[in-house]
Amino acid sequence: MEMRWWSVEVLDGPRGTARAWRESLGNNLVEAAITNGAYRWEWTVHQWGVLFEIAFHTDEAWTAYRALPLVSAALDAVPDPAHGLYVYPGRGGSGGRAEPRRPRPISGAGAAEMPHPEIRELLTLRDGRRPSFTLGIHHLV
Repeated sequence: MEMRWWSVEVLDGPRGTARAWRESLGNNLVEAAITNGAYRWEWTVHQWGVLFEIAFHTDEAWTAYRALPLVSAALDAVPDPAHGLYVYPGRGGSGGRAEPRRPRPISGAGAAEMPHPEIRELLTLRDGRRPSFTLGIHHLV
Protein backbone atom coordinates (compact mmCIF):
# COMPACT_ATOMS: atom_id res chain seq x y z
CA MET A 1 0.00 0.00 0.00
CA GLU A 2 1.46 3.34 -1.07
CA MET A 3 1.63 6.22 1.38
CA ARG A 4 1.65 9.91 0.55
CA TRP A 5 4.09 11.64 2.87
CA TRP A 6 3.94 15.35 3.72
CA SER A 7 6.47 17.33 5.76
CA VAL A 8 5.96 20.33 7.99
CA GLU A 9 9.16 22.10 9.07
CA VAL A 10 8.83 24.62 11.88
CA LEU A 11 11.83 26.82 12.67
CA ASP A 12 12.62 28.69 15.86
CA GLY A 13 11.65 32.34 15.70
CA PRO A 14 11.07 35.60 17.53
CA ARG A 15 7.87 34.29 19.15
CA GLY A 16 9.54 31.26 20.75
CA THR A 17 11.05 27.89 19.97
CA ALA A 18 9.67 25.24 17.67
CA ARG A 19 10.01 22.73 20.52
CA ALA A 20 7.65 24.78 22.69
CA TRP A 21 5.24 25.02 19.72
CA ARG A 22 5.32 21.22 19.40
CA GLU A 23 4.79 20.72 23.13
CA SER A 24 1.72 22.96 23.11
CA LEU A 25 0.11 21.91 19.79
CA GLY A 26 1.75 18.65 18.71
CA ASN A 27 -0.71 16.30 20.41
CA ASN A 28 -3.65 18.14 18.83
CA LEU A 29 -2.07 17.82 15.38
CA VAL A 30 -1.48 14.09 15.84
CA GLU A 31 -5.00 13.48 17.18
CA ALA A 32 -6.52 15.35 14.24
CA ALA A 33 -4.33 13.32 11.88
CA ILE A 34 -5.43 10.01 13.38
CA THR A 35 -9.11 10.90 13.24
CA ASN A 36 -8.71 12.02 9.62
CA GLY A 37 -7.02 8.88 8.31
CA ALA A 38 -3.29 9.37 8.85
CA TYR A 39 -1.41 6.12 8.43
CA ARG A 40 1.92 7.14 9.99
CA TRP A 41 3.51 10.20 11.52
CA GLU A 42 6.88 11.10 12.94
CA TRP A 43 8.34 14.02 14.88
CA THR A 44 12.04 14.86 14.58
CA VAL A 45 13.68 17.50 16.76
CA HIS A 46 16.62 19.40 15.25
CA GLN A 47 18.74 22.21 16.66
CA TRP A 48 16.96 24.66 14.32
CA GLY A 49 13.39 23.49 15.01
CA VAL A 50 11.11 20.49 14.50
CA LEU A 51 10.02 18.36 11.59
CA PHE A 52 6.57 16.74 11.48
CA GLU A 53 6.21 14.06 8.82
CA ILE A 54 2.78 12.62 8.19
CA ALA A 55 1.53 9.95 5.77
CA PHE A 56 -1.94 9.50 4.30
CA HIS A 57 -3.23 6.99 1.76
CA THR A 58 -4.35 9.74 -0.64
CA ASP A 59 -3.60 13.36 -1.36
CA GLU A 60 -7.28 14.13 -0.76
CA ALA A 61 -6.95 12.91 2.84
CA TRP A 62 -4.00 15.29 3.32
CA THR A 63 -6.00 18.16 1.80
CA ALA A 64 -8.90 17.47 4.17
CA TYR A 65 -6.51 17.34 7.14
CA ARG A 66 -4.75 20.55 6.09
CA ALA A 67 -8.11 22.34 5.76
CA LEU A 68 -9.10 21.62 9.38
CA PRO A 69 -9.40 24.82 11.45
CA LEU A 70 -7.23 23.27 14.18
CA VAL A 71 -4.41 22.56 11.71
CA SER A 72 -4.65 26.02 10.15
CA ALA A 73 -4.58 27.65 13.59
CA ALA A 74 -1.57 25.56 14.66
CA LEU A 75 0.38 26.48 11.53
CA ASP A 76 -0.53 30.15 12.01
CA ALA A 77 0.91 29.95 15.54
CA VAL A 78 4.46 28.90 14.57
CA PRO A 79 7.25 30.92 16.21
CA ASP A 80 8.21 32.64 12.93
CA PRO A 81 5.15 32.82 10.65
CA ALA A 82 6.93 34.86 7.98
CA HIS A 83 10.03 32.69 7.46
CA GLY A 84 9.76 29.69 9.77
CA LEU A 85 7.20 27.36 8.19
CA TYR A 86 7.71 25.00 5.26
CA VAL A 87 5.01 22.57 4.14
CA TYR A 88 5.82 20.31 1.20
CA PRO A 89 5.09 16.84 -0.18
CA GLY A 90 7.53 14.05 0.59
CA ARG A 91 9.64 13.28 3.60
CA GLY A 92 11.82 15.99 5.06
CA GLY A 93 15.53 15.58 4.98
CA SER A 94 15.48 13.30 1.96
CA GLY A 95 18.23 15.44 0.45
CA GLY A 96 20.53 14.65 3.36
CA ARG A 97 20.42 18.15 4.85
CA ALA A 98 20.49 18.61 8.60
CA GLU A 99 19.74 22.34 8.42
CA PRO A 100 16.51 24.07 7.46
CA ARG A 101 16.03 25.29 3.92
CA ARG A 102 16.88 28.97 3.90
CA PRO A 103 17.40 31.33 1.03
CA ARG A 104 21.04 32.02 0.32
CA PRO A 105 22.19 35.61 0.72
CA ILE A 106 22.53 37.58 -2.47
CA SER A 107 26.11 38.46 -3.28
CA GLY A 108 26.71 42.16 -2.68
CA ALA A 109 23.23 42.56 -1.18
CA GLY A 110 21.80 42.44 -4.70
CA ALA A 111 22.90 45.98 -5.46
CA ALA A 112 24.54 47.18 -8.64
CA GLU A 113 26.83 50.15 -8.95
CA MET A 114 24.93 53.20 -10.04
CA PRO A 115 26.28 54.99 -13.08
CA HIS A 116 27.84 58.36 -12.39
CA PRO A 117 26.27 61.21 -14.31
CA GLU A 118 28.53 63.19 -16.58
CA ILE A 119 29.21 66.50 -14.91
CA ARG A 120 30.37 69.48 -16.90
CA GLU A 121 31.93 72.42 -15.15
CA LEU A 122 32.56 75.77 -16.69
CA LEU A 123 35.88 77.38 -16.04
CA THR A 124 35.87 81.06 -15.20
CA LEU A 125 39.07 83.02 -15.32
CA ARG A 126 40.00 85.66 -12.72
CA ASP A 127 39.16 88.48 -15.04
CA GLY A 128 35.61 87.11 -15.51
CA ARG A 129 36.14 85.66 -18.98
CA ARG A 130 35.19 82.08 -19.81
CA PRO A 131 37.36 80.02 -22.14
CA SER A 132 35.78 78.56 -25.27
CA PHE A 133 35.97 74.93 -24.02
CA THR A 134 34.28 73.03 -21.17
CA LEU A 135 35.96 70.51 -18.90
CA GLY A 136 34.15 67.15 -18.63
CA ILE A 137 34.53 65.24 -15.38
CA HIS A 138 33.49 61.59 -15.70
CA HIS A 139 34.41 60.11 -12.33
CA LEU A 140 34.27 61.75 -8.96
CA VAL A 141 36.37 60.06 -6.32
